[in-house]
Amino acid sequence: MQIFREREEDLENLLNRGALWAVTYGDLMSYLMIFFLLLFVFSLTGGTAFEEGISIIQESFGGQVNQARIDRAIRRSQEEIIAKDVRQAFVDQGLQQMTGVEISEDRIRITLREPILFASGKAFLKPEAFPILHGVAEIMRNQPHPLMIEGHTDNVPVGIRNEYESNWQLSMARAYTVIRYFVDVEGLDPKRLSGVGYGEYQPVVPNTSTDNRARNRRIDISLLRSAASAW
Repeated sequence: MQIFREREEDLENLLNRGALWAVTYGDLMSYLMIFFLLLFVFSLTGGTAFEEGISIIQESFGGQVNQARIDRAIRRSQEEIIAKDVRQAFVDQGLQQMTGVEISEDRIRITLREPILFASGKAFLKPEAFPILHGVAEIMRNQPHPLMIEGHTDNVPVGIRNEYESNWQLSMARAYTVIRYFVDVEGLDPKRLSGVGYGEYQPVVPNTSTDNRARNRRIDISLLRSAASAW
């Protein structure tokens, strides 16, 4: 009987040692489940929930919460809301074909095609431009980010009777006109605003057709992401 008990104990110890792999396997499965759950949440709700989920897991397993990472995600989520609001405002005004909104790593860029702001070859705002720019200003008013106004033209030379000597000069004059509107009419802080004229030198498409040239004649209003909040 003594021998039997000893063999039984040896067998039990052997089985216990052989089953240790199950502990590691169980941990691995738990981590994989959390990982795929986070991916699922991220796909549904965006970056903020993902960052918060990562921080919760770090805290649960004794790690440190990366607050700066969460703050960046929150700012990015807020910027996505801004972009959504601007897009909806353009849709409400029936301007979605003449405008564009995109988010990049360093900015939210709002594009306004020439016909809705300026007459051909001119740098004074058309009457219908005021409600459009007012809507943009209302959305941007309470944001801390700087605003850059960029003027762009196509590659067709200005006429000899035009008051501007070149497309470059015309694009700078248009950018300045938008800046003055934001400051003088909308009361935006001038410290937030800057402007630049690129003329024909930064086209979005080749100037090979009438439609393409129309796309290149534009004003870009960029809400710049500060260095502290950049990815």
